[in-house]
Amino acid sequence: MSDDIFQGYKGEALGLLKKFNTRVWGQASIETSRGKFVGTVLPRSENDDDQHIVLKIPTGYNIGIDVKTVISIVETGYKKANYKIPEKQFPVTPGLPKVKLFGTGGTIASRLDYRTGAVIPAFSPGELYGAVPELADICNLETEKLFAVFSENMGPKQYIALAKAIGKEIEQGVDGIVIGHGTDTLHHTGAALTFMCQNLPVPVVLVGSQRSSDRPSSDAALNLMHAMKAAGQSDIAEVMVCMFGPTSDEYGLLHKGTRVRKMHSSYRSTFRTIGDTPLAMINRKEITPIHKTYHKRRNDRNVKIMPYFSDEVTMLYYYPGMRPDTLDALIDAGYKGIIFVGTGLGHVNKELYPAIERAHAKGVHMFMTLQTIWGYVHMFVYDTGRDMMAKGIIPAGNMLPEVAWVKLSWVLGQTNDPAEVKRLMLTPVNDEITDREPYNGYLVYQGGVPEVEAFIKKVHK
Repeated sequence: MSDDIFQGYKGEALGLLKKFNTRVWGQASIETSRGKFVGTVLPRSENDDDQHIVLKIPTGYNIGIDVKTVISIVETGYKKANYKIPEKQFPVTPGLPKVKLFGTGGTIASRLDYRTGAVIPAFSPGELYGAVPELADICNLETEKLFAVFSENMGPKQYIALAKAIGKEIEQGVDGIVIGHGTDTLHHTGAALTFMCQNLPVPVVLVGSQRSSDRPSSDAALNLMHAMKAAGQSDIAEVMVCMFGPTSDEYGLLHKGTRVRKMHSSYRSTFRTIGDTPLAMINRKEITPIHKTYHKRRNDRNVKIMPYFSDEVTMLYYYPGMRPDTLDALIDAGYKGIIFVGTGLGHVNKELYPAIERAHAKGVHMFMTLQTIWGYVHMFVYDTGRDMMAKGIIPAGNMLPEVAWVKLSWVLGQTNDPAEVKRLMLTPVNDEITDREPYNGYLVYQGGVPEVEAFIKKVHK
């Protein structure tokens, strides 16, 4: 057999395939010391090791088989797969809302490139229609690829470009906007756009997927359908995050851009509203509001785009025993704003006091948030908090640390006047600080406790 039918395989794995006359894309039965596995032999990424053979098993998942466990391989058939998403003309239906999808590099609909192992996004209307034909029943879709970056590489440059693009589309009469985005920093972008795009007359919905489209458990298609429905048909005219509600496929949730956080590394239901309730539940049939108040859709095109951002703001996550040289280094590096993420009600140790005083003397704007995630900063309860306020640290209510970092960056992009910075930071734009948390805004269930286990058996997790 020639090497071109062993795409990406090398070393010991290649030697095994040749020994047992088995090709890539061949249906194979592999006997191992750990049992028998049946599936299709997949190509390997050219950057992968030579110690595994990859099978796509009947469930649709891919598994890696350690070559050291292989006893025999039998090729039972052969059919080369085509992983290209079919492209069809996206129909235009009179009466359906016009939705614009901005791409930033997320893989909300995708195929797998087996040469590199990378997931290649489907993005044109035709590709998306081929991947998720149900979209044609929801809206008339236009797409524009603004960036091609992983979410960890999203930052001020992209926030500003997105805000300006959103303003342009609204002026041109779009009924709603969807932004495809990687999930890791999706909530940072949601906060940034909330501050940069104010008085929205239409919904702006950020959406991503925890699992890529080639996986049977992918949330990509359903998230995309929900996001398009929210953008085109919802009366909630805010920046929102749309992702799975429970881990099942029952419904999605719409979260306010300033009160949402990614709370699990891999669950499909990773996004949670913190210190409040979600805006709404959404499925393919209906949108059910949860939050009692929200900004509603309007017929005008009036939107206020404020694309400001300073890159001279940082966060300092306090830990016991932190030395003042940590804060001194930030001051010496020229940062103009620092978000402290303190313990308890908003505390750091007294060893930091001299550095805090030095920062205040240099005009560094300092605000306190909490490691507890839920709850409010209360710096007037203990002497520590009172001392820090006297030295220039300002409590930021129940603003989430990431949101406070985004907001201070946005504020310092406009002014460096201490009184104005404080006023802007503590004046809510859209519930980044709330008067109180609802009784059901903090729910953390502990597995193993009898009453919780009884509850879990009655409802979906």
